[in-house]
Amino acid sequence: MGIAGDIALILVAALLGGIVARWLRLPLILGYIAAGVLIGPNTFGPTVGDVHEIELLAEIGVALLLFTIGLHFSLRELAPVRRIALLGTPLQMLLTIAFGYGVGRLLLDLGWVESVWLGALFSLSSTAVVLKTLGEQGVLSTLSARVMVGMLIVQDLAIVPLLTVLPVLENVKEGLPDLGLAVLKAAAFIAAMLVFGSRVLPLLLARLAAWGSRELFLVSVVAIGVGVGYATYLVGLSFAFGAFVAGMVLSQSDYSHQALAEVEPLRDVFAMIFFVSVGLLIDPSFLWERFGTILLVVVLVLAVKGLIFGGLTRAFGYGNIVPFAVGLGLFQVGEFSFLLAREGISAEAISQDTYSLVLATAAVTMALTPLAARLAPVFYGRYRRRFPREPLQTFNLPEGGLKDHAVVAGYGRVGSFVARLLGRLDKPFVVVEANPDRADEAKAAG
Repeated sequence: MGIAGDIALILVAALLGGIVARWLRLPLILGYIAAGVLIGPNTFGPTVGDVHEIELLAEIGVALLLFTIGLHFSLRELAPVRRIALLGTPLQMLLTIAFGYGVGRLLLDLGWVESVWLGALFSLSSTAVVLKTLGEQGVLSTLSARVMVGMLIVQDLAIVPLLTVLPVLENVKEGLPDLGLAVLKAAAFIAAMLVFGSRVLPLLLARLAAWGSRELFLVSVVAIGVGVGYATYLVGLSFAFGAFVAGMVLSQSDYSHQALAEVEPLRDVFAMIFFVSVGLLIDPSFLWERFGTILLVVVLVLAVKGLIFGGLTRAFGYGNIVPFAVGLGLFQVGEFSFLLAREGISAEAISQDTYSLVLATAAVTMALTPLAARLAPVFYGRYRRRFPREPLQTFNLPEGGLKDHAVVAGYGRVGSFVARLLGRLDKPFVVVEANPDRADEAKAAG
């Protein structure tokens, strides 16, 4: 069956892995990775025939992941916690890279380049797992959650420079000209996209949306994300980098929310293929042989990374439960570490053993996140008993532009009448309209 049979096997295995993960109340990502291990070349039973072809499909998943992150990107989300997000996150990443470097050199006996890679892989946390955990606990609107989301956004943005810088570490002296050229190319590309792309791409999207075809709109959004990514690949930059910048440019469009809603299901399918492909490269025999080492690394990552996050949160002036919540919420190794690890394997910068170690550490720390996050009030309660004099801090986050407002679905004959009536009554409202002409009419009416 070739590639069609491989895709069918991946879909069935991912479905079963996802069902088991859901039943165990674990992130779906872990179910997909486990499915990849079971159908990989290192296990018995049905196996994927052409791993390389699946890896090529997985690259589209990575591009779509970063494309949607670009569509999500908003400076307004960072504004309330901008100091710790923009200054604290780079500090956290540098400290974690230093910690990972020490683990690599002293514990695992790795070379300096591979140790730096290990630190970079440890420095990223899981946006997907953290947001899911916060949502299930009903604390997404708290200050602790805002701090975590702000830091996660900056971490997600950092994957782009990491993908550019890390591959040239092996020959750092010879690679400096290449790195400088890559930085210049990236700067020129971003400038071109901000100057020209920000005018052309949203206009193109508006014209296509005016035809009223959801299918054509979806194809255009995917074509923009993947097409711009491929264009950056042709000039020597990361495929994923171009997709991210394309998403960031489109985020300023009036149709960014519609674009995100349309592309998310397709992104989820290709992202699933990516996470299964991650599992294809894991050797279960290595995990069994190095179980003690993996357990030690997991404990070190949990403790040290948690202390780094908690300490920095405290250093930036957040008190009470916030440092505990941030430290116990962001200690895990994230899904973008899988992407970075795959790049390390491709560049022959990290070994297969290091790759398997990182993935095992990520899987275990992700699984522990919901449990650890629930312990924040427990640790804070003990802290309050020992230091009862700490004054209780309050922090009012800025409210959104609308509150207790009406939503008018559609701006046709009835919708426009309802909107005018609400305006006369001085009632706040927002109009949702897919037709571009009617949307412009609603804007003109105020």
